[in-house]
Amino acid sequence: MTRVWEWNRPVTVREVLEDLQKERSIAYTTVMTVLDNLHQKGWVRREAEGRAYRYEAVSTRAAYSAALMNEAWSASDNPAAALVAFFGMMSPEQRHALRDAVRMVQGDEPAEPAPAPPRAARDEREPPVPAERPAPGERAGEPAAERAREPSGPPEQAEEAAADAGEVPAAGSGDPGR
Repeated sequence: MTRVWEWNRPVTVREVLEDLQKERSIAYTTVMTVLDNLHQKGWVRREAEGRAYRYEAVSTRAAYSAALMNEAWSASDNPAAALVAFFGMMSPEQRHALRDAVRMVQGDEPAEPAPAPPRAARDEREPPVPAERPAPGERAGEPAAERAREPSGPPEQAEEAAADAGEVPAAGSGDPGR
């Protein structure tokens, strides 16, 4: 899938084979079998071209990653706590990208590129902060998630606070055309 996603166009078994052979020895039939399996699983569509097929990704790598994150988040018994923990693991660049993504989904102004951190900051990221132990009768992460939802000032500050806390609108909200 990586090769199909990288090229972002329909590819033949021969093209994938030649690209993979730059790194290691691999048989044509192996590549053909893998692409056929991906087709049977619905990951790629194919169209006949002469005696061969051209394979094209059904979705983007970003959509696949989003589906994985959604699946993991949905499986949590406490989604708010899972999000708080996930956002706590993010680098400053990732948090900036998240704020930009929330703005795009909400239809606000276009995103600005994240400023490049100093080299030392990129190489020496702080480890994630361990979650606080919940008080008796309280589930982990709920107080932090609730505090993150409480606006502390004008609406524009509340929106920024929601983006900082990592609140992301529910799928399909914001754009009625979807």
